[in-house]
Amino acid sequence: MVIQGIAAAPGIVIGRAVVKGSEEIRYERRTIGEEQRAAEVERFQRSIQEAHQELELIKEKTRKDIGEKEAAIFEAHQMFLQDPDFISAIEAKIASEGLNAEAAVEDVRDSFVVLFESMDNEYMRERAADLRDVSQRVLRKLLGISEQLDTSLDGPIVLVVHDLTPSDTAQLDRDKVKGFLTNIGGRTSHSAIMARTMEIPAVVGLSAITEQVQTGDTVIVDGLEGKVFIQPDETVIRTYEEKQKAYAEQKEMWARLVKEATKTKDGKRVELAANIGNPQDAVQALQNGAEAIGLFRTEFLYMGKAQFPTEEEQFEAYKAAAQAMGEKPVVIRTLDIGGDKELSYLEMPKELNPFLGYRAIRLCLDRPELFKTQLRALLRASAYGGIKIMYPMIATLRELRRANQLLDEVKTDLRNNHIPFNENLEVGIMIEVPAAAMIADQLAKEVDFFSIGTNDLIQYTMAADRMNEQVSYLYDPFHPAVLRLIRQVIKAAHQEGKWVGMCGEMAGEELAVPILLGLGLDEFSMSATSILRTRHLLKQLDASEMVAVAEQALALESGEDIRAYIQEHVISKL
Repeated sequence: MVIQGIAAAPGIVIGRAVVKGSEEIRYERRTIGEEQRAAEVERFQRSIQEAHQELELIKEKTRKDIGEKEAAIFEAHQMFLQDPDFISAIEAKIASEGLNAEAAVEDVRDSFVVLFESMDNEYMRERAADLRDVSQRVLRKLLGISEQLDTSLDGPIVLVVHDLTPSDTAQLDRDKVKGFLTNIGGRTSHSAIMARTMEIPAVVGLSAITEQVQTGDTVIVDGLEGKVFIQPDETVIRTYEEKQKAYAEQKEMWARLVKEATKTKDGKRVELAANIGNPQDAVQALQNGAEAIGLFRTEFLYMGKAQFPTEEEQFEAYKAAAQAMGEKPVVIRTLDIGGDKELSYLEMPKELNPFLGYRAIRLCLDRPELFKTQLRALLRASAYGGIKIMYPMIATLRELRRANQLLDEVKTDLRNNHIPFNENLEVGIMIEVPAAAMIADQLAKEVDFFSIGTNDLIQYTMAADRMNEQVSYLYDPFHPAVLRLIRQVIKAAHQEGKWVGMCGEMAGEELAVPILLGLGLDEFSMSATSILRTRHLLKQLDASEMVAVAEQALALESGEDIRAYIQEHVISKL
């Protein structure tokens, strides 16, 4: 059987399936006598402590093995275990109504989930998913059920699951689990991004793969084309063993490009950069041939703490990244909190549409002292390397000017105190709000560069929540409307002599690279593990020819037509 899904992480694996069921945890629902209720509350409290400790271990393992961004996902899980409303509601069910702890956890969880899901927005749907995950963890602690995956089968294992949660992904035994398959998900889901970072081949969006595969079945995961083969015959296995060998050789060839400059076939120079979440990621970026850091997500310095990081803590982190990269550029994004990123110590208003609300630059301009602490640390660190500052979520000229005014105030203070910084430091903005793309000609006069954040730009342009399966067909980076906005932004910047980068997932997509090159993109920033593959692709492309290719692509009617056109007229001819 051959099933087509979505190629989430590249690579080919031939292995034995382990199907992780999503069956409900079973327990006896019972009433507790008054004399036993205090002990039952204590049992529940112990399960909360054990779950919190387990999450702390997962978070630290994730931080060490994958990165700060992925580790921060578990902050939301831990927050539920510290939420007084959630905890007290469960304790009340036990103490007042006499429910056993398991039944109390499920009842309260269900009531909270209904409340979150009724609000009908992405942020609350994600909180509902987090709450389900956390509640399952607590129930397993109450019942003494192990969460460990059975990896006793010989040879490489392919994990088959309805949906791989971030905690599932973080806990994978990478010595045994060599690939995974899921019923749902897309290329921009947490687990897909983590799989690419961990270099575990994955195919997602397979609908019913957990019902079509049984534990012990031989499966082939083609993470290059998004195909899955179940119980393949010897001929198919031999074919894919050859493809696996060819891909390994291809990776070895890419590795030889680590120290090469990125140039197209006709000699045009472009820059390949990495997206990082902490200074340690800069080392991996260099090992993968990064010529710059195109996006340092600073919010992860703020997460997992009891209070705001000090100026000195931030300075040391920014300085470390700059020094790790030598003289190479390091574009550091200012604080982007809000939307799906919360801080336990920062009171934020409850919003129906947090992704369209009080977040990123909007929050920073409203809290100038918080913002100026970060700007001061960034400016001080700029004396140690090629740091550039980038503001997120800019929608108006007024926001840009106000941010620059605060930056100037910090510069004046540093000068007055004889503290060194780079007086020629570049300042740019992310283009992720369609309004900013539409006034790019005005914004370009007042910035040093643009970086296009396609993950948000696409969903805002198409009014399509990228995590919502019902409208996922609209979340399309190749839609002509998205590509035309990108063209408009690049053209506006170049008319003012400014450079343009891209730091969204689109920058590393094989079919998108020829179009972006033809549109004149100067810098491509992506997951570090995608850099060498993209460098190899760019070496085969003629930049002057891609100009006509891009114009022809943008004249087509749909994303499907554009993909097919690039595949036929560019990729298949390489």
